[in-house]
Amino acid sequence: MALRTVLVADVPSLPDSVYGLSDGMSPSGLELSEPKPFKMPGFSVIGHRGNGMNVLQSSDRRTRGFKENSILSFNSAAKFPIDFIEFDVQVTKDDCPVIFHDDFIYSQENGIVNESRVTDLSLSEFLLYGPQKEAEKTGKTLMRKSKEGQVLKWEVDSDDSLCTLQEAFERVDQSLGFNIELKFDNQVVYEREFLVHVLRTVLQVVFDYAKDRPVIFSSFQPDAAQLVRELQNTYPVFFLTDAGNQMFKDERRNSLEEAIKVCLEGKLQGIVSEVKGVFRNPSAIAKIKESNLSLLTYGKLNNVGEAVYMQYVMGIEGVIVDFVEEISESVTLMMIRPPSPSSPLPSSQSKDDVAAITRPEFSQKEIDFLLKLLSQLIQH
Repeated sequence: MALRTVLVADVPSLPDSVYGLSDGMSPSGLELSEPKPFKMPGFSVIGHRGNGMNVLQSSDRRTRGFKENSILSFNSAAKFPIDFIEFDVQVTKDDCPVIFHDDFIYSQENGIVNESRVTDLSLSEFLLYGPQKEAEKTGKTLMRKSKEGQVLKWEVDSDDSLCTLQEAFERVDQSLGFNIELKFDNQVVYEREFLVHVLRTVLQVVFDYAKDRPVIFSSFQPDAAQLVRELQNTYPVFFLTDAGNQMFKDERRNSLEEAIKVCLEGKLQGIVSEVKGVFRNPSAIAKIKESNLSLLTYGKLNNVGEAVYMQYVMGIEGVIVDFVEEISESVTLMMIRPPSPSSPLPSSQSKDDVAAITRPEFSQKEIDFLLKLLSQLIQH
């Protein structure tokens, strides 16, 4: 099937069969209800791919602690006072939503590196990569292609098998909300019918297994983000944007202003922006708030406590982070976030220490100065 983009807004209606999945799905047509008011639970820390993404060539061991996007990584992140974990979902060729970030998966056999597109694999083929759930079985050696083009063995300190979305709902600590990124290849232009099929498949699993777990959907693919909002009105949908840090042919992906338009046109509930895009364009925060949209951020700067605190001051509602332990501790201390009953205070701090910390008050003039300084630092 040839792949092409057809904007959802250009299509007057969808057949009832598209929506007839379960309670919570839109029953017919494309008439969108007003989005339900949505606010994050205070200032939220969200674990990126669980307890942090893997960077195989990094000298920082924290980036290779747990296999990203695994049940082990998700439950490791749950030990800290965070609200959500973020992970990437793709759908196999036999219609099973699986959790994996990269568009392609690599293995090596007899010195030869083999490459497969994840969505071209069946579930059984996908699960053959890496450690196996059955101890007596040996999986294919799992490799990963770096941004520099090197294919490296995917080695981490605590490994785990690949998993499905259903397994995540069944096996991950119920206290954690799920930020489900609907993953699509940036280099592929998708037909609307294909997007409908993929999203229906994911939604079926969510409605069957989410129960009372908080769920947020997000996607860099603007048509997919708007369509998943049209297909259901139970869970909030956020549009992901690089905010101009990387440019795309689709103009809707290139700025916070365009992201606001995507959200308002599709009645989405929020934006997830690369953090440098927000620091470069802080005036967009007011526009986002005026549009009744939530704002979260992602990016390397979110692993720096001071940058996270600045976002708290600016009114951003949450951050997606790799260094879950360090940033959740910083948030607890700097923002007087009460620890959850299952998450003890850092060993170096007592309850009295935390209670004694006060949140400083900044004038608008001081905030403007800090934002200007941050913007200048990022540009150099």
